[in-house]
Formats: sequence, structure tokens, C-alpha cells
Amino acid sequence: MATTALVPRMQNLPVPVDSLESYIQAVSQVPMLSADEEQNLAQRLQLRNDLEAAQRLIVAHLRFVVHIARGYLGYGLPLGDLIQEGNIGLMKAVKRFDPAHGVRLVSFAVHWIRAEIHEFILRNWRIVKVATTKAQRKLFFKLRGSKKRLGWLNNEEVNTVARELGVSPDNVLEMESRLSGHDVSFDPAPEADGNDEIDSYAPSAYLRDEQADPSETLEREDWEDQTVSRLGSALERLDPRSRDIVQRRWLNDDKPTLHELAAEYQVSAERIRQLETNAMKKLRAALPVAA
Repeated sequence: MATTALVPRMQNLPVPVDSLESYIQAVSQVPMLSADEEQNLAQRLQLRNDLEAAQRLIVAHLRFVVHIARGYLGYGLPLGDLIQEGNIGLMKAVKRFDPAHGVRLVSFAVHWIRAEIHEFILRNWRIVKVATTKAQRKLFFKLRGSKKRLGWLNNEEVNTVARELGVSPDNVLEMESRLSGHDVSFDPAPEADGNDEIDSYAPSAYLRDEQADPSETLEREDWEDQTVSRLGSALERLDPRSRDIVQRRWLNDDKPTLHELAAEYQVSAERIRQLETNAMKKLRAALPVAA
């Protein structure tokens, strides 16, 4: 990720931001706004949609995003990405900030900054989603903090977390199990190439779908298409009575008996059976032979 993408229009920063370290140094040198300056800028943005005022509000608070983002380094994601997501939350907060409420922007923005970072972590922490509902997300961050201090939770701790978050103990245990799992590459790791013992543990070694070969699938579909096409042509070459008997006896859901067809065509049941047998022989001769 390019560090220059952390926030738009960084001309007001005191030093170039060609690396993450220089970016962090730069935002730490931006002077903080007084309460009066913040109120004036927020009013200019709210009343006149002053984008320069919005930029000053954002740049003055970038240091707080860095501070908050550092608290999420334990999830194994790049600090630059965490900061970038936090900056998005900061910009959303600035857009929605109402100076008439009498609170400082930093207090209002914390929720938006954390929310964006939380969403980013949940999208990228695992290949398989570990939390999809609001309750699961709260449980995810609560449990991960608890496990850092306590390791595996005992029954009392499980019940306490469940009670605090309004979920069942089973939900807590399920999330704990998800947090303790690890993503596994479907194919063997590059360093395992040639090592049969290591290769055999990769899911690709025991989860193969024998029906998934593209050439076999194409061949099978082509054979099925030929079968349907030739069957249709063969049916068209039968005389009307034989075709009607085959369709009704083999293709229809409501299949008549030989005696019902015999009564309809005013012949014996044996004659209907002979017509059916001869027609089926012609159809089989016209169909392709499977390899």
C-alpha cells in the first residue's frame, strides 16, 4: 500500500510522506486545534460546505488515528492499512460532526475510527469469516482481548462474557473455537515441494474432486448433448404409432399399461409389446456408445 494514499490532499503536512515512518512523524507535528478553532472550522464546514475547513479538521486529528490503529497491531495486519481504514472513519466523522452538541471532535470521531478498523479486521483477519452479525462482532473483539490475558476461558469466564454481551454460552464457546483455529492453504506450501510427507497433509491431497477435471467435464457434456440430439432424431424417424408408444411408456410421467394402449389402438397387448421392443432397438442403435 502506498503511504501517500493514507489520506487525500496532504499538502499541509510539514514533511513529505514517502514512508509510513515519515507519515507518522509528519502527523505528530501538525498543531492541535483549540476548542474555538475547531468550532469555527466545523461551522464553516456545516454552513458553507467549506472543504478547506474539512481538510484542516482531518489533518489535525490524524495523530489520533495513528494512536488508535496501534492498539490493533495484535491482529497481524499492516499498521499502514489499519491507519488508512481509521482515516476513512475520521473523514466520515468530520462529515457528520455537529459543533452545536458541545463535544470535541476527537470524542465524536473515536467511534467512527474504531468502527472502520473493526470492519477491516473482520474482512481480512481470516479467509473464512469469523463474525457476521453485530453480536458476533462484539464477541470477537471481547473474546480476543480476554484470551490475551487469560488463555482458554473456564466455565465461569464463559458465562460472564455471555451475560455481559447478551449471548448464549454456546455462542462464546463457538467463537473461542473459531479464534483458536488457523487458516490452512489448500495447496502445499512452496517449501514443502517434493516432500511427500508434508504434501500429504495439504487439503489438496485428500479433498480432490474426481469429477472436476475440465476435459472430462467437457467430454461428458458433449456426449450428453450428442445423446439427446440423436435420441430426438431417432424418435422423429419412427412411425407415429411406435413413437407415441415409446414416448408414453418411457418419457411421460403418467405411463399407460400395455393393455390400455392395446385398447386405444384396438390391437392385442402382445402387438403393443412388439412395437415397443422394435422401436427401442432402433433408438439404441442410433445412440452414441459411451467410452
